[in-house]
Amino acid sequence: MASPVQNRALLWFCITFCYILLCLCSVSSVSGQSYACGDGFNASSFPFCDKSLAADARVADLVQRLTLQEKITFLVDAAGNVSRLGIPTYQWWSEALHGVSKVGRGGAKFTELVPGATSFPQPILTAASFNNSLFEAIGRVVSTEARAMYNVGLAGLTYWAPNINIFRDPRWGRGQETPGEDPLLTSNYGAGYVRGLQQTDSQDKNRLKVAACCKHYTAYDMDHWKGYDRYTFNAVVTQQDMEDTFQPPLRSCVLDGNAASVMCSYQQVNGKPTCADPDLLSGVIRGKWNLNGYIVTDCDSIDVYYNYQHYTKTPEEAAAMGILAGVDLDCGPYFGMYTEGAVKGGLVTEAAIDKAITNNFGTLMRLGFFDGDPSKQPYGDLGPKDVCTPENQELARETARQGIVLLKNTAGSLPLSPTAIKSLAVIGPNGNATDTMIGDYFGIPCKYTSPLQGLTAVVPATFVAGCPDVACGTAQVDDATKLAAAADATVLIVGENQLIETESHDRTDLYLPGQQTLLISEVAKASKGPVILVIMSGGGYDITFAKNDDKITSILWVGYPGEAGGAAIADVIFGFYNPSGRLPMTWYPQAYVDKVPMNNMNMRPDPASGYPGRTYRFYTGDTVYEFGHGLSYSNFSHRLVQAPKQVSIPLEQDHVCHSSSCQSLDVVEERCQNLAFDIHVGVKNMGKMSGSHTVILYSSPPSVHNAPKKHLLGFEKVFLSSQKEALVKFNVDVCKHLSLVDELGNRKVALGDHVLNVGDLKQTLNNTQLGVVRGKRSEERSEGGAFPAPTQLLTLGKPAITGPVRSGSNR
Repeated sequence: MASPVQNRALLWFCITFCYILLCLCSVSSVSGQSYACGDGFNASSFPFCDKSLAADARVADLVQRLTLQEKITFLVDAAGNVSRLGIPTYQWWSEALHGVSKVGRGGAKFTELVPGATSFPQPILTAASFNNSLFEAIGRVVSTEARAMYNVGLAGLTYWAPNINIFRDPRWGRGQETPGEDPLLTSNYGAGYVRGLQQTDSQDKNRLKVAACCKHYTAYDMDHWKGYDRYTFNAVVTQQDMEDTFQPPLRSCVLDGNAASVMCSYQQVNGKPTCADPDLLSGVIRGKWNLNGYIVTDCDSIDVYYNYQHYTKTPEEAAAMGILAGVDLDCGPYFGMYTEGAVKGGLVTEAAIDKAITNNFGTLMRLGFFDGDPSKQPYGDLGPKDVCTPENQELARETARQGIVLLKNTAGSLPLSPTAIKSLAVIGPNGNATDTMIGDYFGIPCKYTSPLQGLTAVVPATFVAGCPDVACGTAQVDDATKLAAAADATVLIVGENQLIETESHDRTDLYLPGQQTLLISEVAKASKGPVILVIMSGGGYDITFAKNDDKITSILWVGYPGEAGGAAIADVIFGFYNPSGRLPMTWYPQAYVDKVPMNNMNMRPDPASGYPGRTYRFYTGDTVYEFGHGLSYSNFSHRLVQAPKQVSIPLEQDHVCHSSSCQSLDVVEERCQNLAFDIHVGVKNMGKMSGSHTVILYSSPPSVHNAPKKHLLGFEKVFLSSQKEALVKFNVDVCKHLSLVDELGNRKVALGDHVLNVGDLKQTLNNTQLGVVRGKRSEERSEGGAFPAPTQLLTLGKPAITGPVRSGSNR
């Protein structure tokens, strides 16, 4: 029997243990996942746990229950807990650039329960597919795997992806994370991927599967180049470039994708840190775009503009400035450390803090974070069985296949015959790559198929690296040339890795690393069979030497092709898949970067200084390969099936353009309603091999307001069997697709000739000023039989070229 002292000690132990257990039970947990408003907590006593109430009312109830100190803990990514209200800690920072990632304080944890997740190609290669439905399909898979991992406590609900900055300069190390250099392609990718991540099967359209984040806002596309770095760089951007190049993808991500978050960037734009600029944050994101969600800083951005840019005198001023500008969540500790001092110093009010955490809690509410046990919610049945499914892994392989771009193909080279090739030489530092295929912001893939493994699965292959590593300080030519000389065909696999191009690492030139060029040239010279050059990279190169070398019979660009990259490369090389990818960025010669400093943000050329401009839209110099270039194993022809003869733009009776010459018309809602027309293009596969074909529609506008040389209007992916034809339809909205931005940043419809083209098929749209039209039908009568308002007529001419277009031509 225990003594009284022992009994008293046991009693106190039991009381203490029960108290601790009670505190722990106030925050519920299932399978390792903490959640609010659980069964073990008196949830019914708190309106913020009542799912029958509107989300706004629930959030308001929660906010008013918190002390100032508690509120401040919800301003940072490592959010605090409030055990008295049953609110657990939450880590906001998770990444899902091309699959569930282990990067971030709240990044996924891979264990024996879930050892890996599907790792898709880097976005630059996915974008090369020019396939809108694919962008969304990938997002759906990633969000399903994220929810499955969340349910077992291995992942979060808020993912800071996609990266939809414009790939403005080929040296940028993070270009691989983006969909390329074109605003429309980038917009379509961003909005599609976000819809895939966020949309649910619920009738409640406000509900989120996971929360996406559009980044980095804005004009962010340089990390570290010749003494310039992102922490102190001031991006000087014209209003015209801002509105027609840098902002459109971010705008589309919010307005078309309905993204739940936007991330402001490190650098300054026109002298102001983006995370401290109320015009950019509250004015545009929250005001003009009406963001339904939260604004988050890139990690430690508040610290950066205080300690690196010296933008404020005290850290309290820095915290206050961010909150007042419109930041809701600080990825970093600054808000947590200095906001209370800012309140006490009168720099920011508690009401401003309430506004910020209201946006944060609103997002968590839409995710079901305050709805109790995740297993009883939508997607509660997802688990480890739903990660790395055969279907998901096959989609990763299919994505890589669709994105791979055939840059060069001499007749009789590709595809190789799997029966005729008895020996294959695989040479190059990326020939047996695994981690390199994944790129940055990575997780642990389901499995790897390296290029060597993929090729060896088809024919016998022998591998020689030819370089000690990708940097290739010294090419090991002898063994490589001996192998190539004896093989029926040679596949050279070269390029980059994350030690050379990645976040914080911009390139300084456009040459292949080290002695890779020497290795390629010597192996090509020695080879007895066809030589296929495969470039694995995020950016483009000056490979003019290979393009012009007759011994190099084919060239493929494969980006960073993801976990199944090696299998996809083999599928294309041996003709199991007909390539259809197109370059999402221009490949420039080295002379371009010799004359263009990376810190010059101007998109448009300056003839006076010799500055050639940037991207296919404005660049006036020579290229190695153009944006949109890509070959196929088949030939495809195009023919114009339908296009309107005229389109009318309504004008007010007293509009100035009736009495004077105008270059353009303002884009206004009243004028632009229902102002669209269809273009139908017949596409036929003239070859022997079935395959997909990317139909790209461009417009070359009149030369007013420093307009682009041409710009993308739309694109469609169509699969065609041999000798089969399909009809591809484009709906062209005059004010959306044919407009341009003037020097002051205003959107206009230019008057004059707009040349629309698909491949070499062209259609001229002549927009001339014809004055007021009275008593004549230009379209159809309006209600009541009255004639339409005075109009500006756009007359469409006949096609300039209607012959077949071969898929081998640059488009």
